Amino acid sequence: MKVLMLHGINHNMFGKRDPAQYGTITLDEINAGLVALGQELGAEIEAFQTNSEGAMCERIHQGFAEGVDAVLINAGAWTHYSYGLRDALAILTCPIVELHMSNIHAREAFRHHSVFAEIVRGQICGFGADSYTLALRAAVSAVNAART
Repeated sequence: MKVLMLHGINHNMFGKRDPAQYGTITLDEINAGLVALGQELGAEIEAFQTNSEGAMCERIHQGFAEGVDAVLINAGAWTHYSYGLRDALAILTCPIVELHMSNIHAREAFRHHSVFAEIVRGQICGFGADSYTLALRAAVSAVNAART
């Protein structure tokens, strides 16, 4: 099983950016945790981070062409306004799990809305770095359920 983890804008700054909101864990540490859990669950994790919306769309298209089994996405601020990413994600035929470290519904009003909500399997938010592992478990479960 191949799972594509998509990290959005500013996530390369985890560990440095707003530690009160995001903690001190780095993106490399998050990815290492996903790879380790993926091995336990029988899933290969490929992580991709970019600050370019176009590059993110291209990676989603590539994931479609590769036939990835599931996609995890923390798009950061793009979550709230990027119809381009929404349309790219809508091309996928695999389960998509949206995730956020912070509780987007308890933050600024503009963060309460996700343009991805209608096309993703589900959303996980507010659990810090654990949001990533919860999302991976949910995606693997969805893939396994579809295979039986």
